[in-house]
Amino acid sequence: MNTELREFLRSRRAKVTPEEAGLPALPGTRRVPGLRREEVAQLAGVSVDYYVRLERGRDVNVSESVLDALARALRLNEVERAHLCTVARPTRRTRALPPQRVRPGLLRALDSMADVPAMLLGRRSDVLATNALAKALYLDFGGGEPKDRNAVRFMFLNPAARELYDDWEANARLAVAHLHMYAGRHPHDPKLAALVGELSVRDPDFRRWWADNDVHLHAHGTKTLHHPVVGEITVAYESLTVDGDPEMSIALHTVEPGSPSEQNLRLLASWDLTEQRSDVAH
Repeated sequence: MNTELREFLRSRRAKVTPEEAGLPALPGTRRVPGLRREEVAQLAGVSVDYYVRLERGRDVNVSESVLDALARALRLNEVERAHLCTVARPTRRTRALPPQRVRPGLLRALDSMADVPAMLLGRRSDVLATNALAKALYLDFGGGEPKDRNAVRFMFLNPAARELYDDWEANARLAVAHLHMYAGRHPHDPKLAALVGELSVRDPDFRRWWADNDVHLHAHGTKTLHHPVVGEITVAYESLTVDGDPEMSIALHTVEPGSPSEQNLRLLASWDLTEQRSDVAH
């Protein structure tokens, strides 16, 4: 059974009203939020039985034209449509995912960017490596064992994260939606299942937002951080996919030249250098 497809279709159907879909309003109270299954089938031009089998996660050979019709009926954006195509045609992986290897050249590249916070992210938003400034900016993701160094885990399970982000909820929702994109590509990843299980048990916000089945491509944007040492820093981030591994990306953070954020980032770099020298002295 295709659980990802089932849950995604149900969640998107619940978000579209008949009025938004251009359907006439019928008298009486609707028993379900959003569209009914037969209404989605009508809008997509498929039989009700066919759509019901899709939404139940049954193995159905879905054509490109049907996926396009469903995307229009459910008013999906480009990212949601791409996710629908992925979960509708899951990869039949029988072997475990190979471990991700960080090339020495990538580590040297991160370290060479002394004035730019940069980190290397892998599957499930695992933090594979950071340069010194990114480590200082994100409070070293709470430290801990390498297996626990995960951006989503830090977001939900480390109390410092809720103080660090100016709009923690918005950023946390995006982190969950980005993790859902990964789940669509690798629904049978046991490490993903363990991470989602742990976060669902320990944090009610994660559990609720994971059930929403929202998806987001975390490629670029801005965020404001309230750093406990230097104060407010607003950064623009860009995510660049690493050649040779589509599940590995370099996240670069830049600040507006001449802005208070640039001043505070420079102060953070100076503070971090002082801390490093202090550690060496001791």
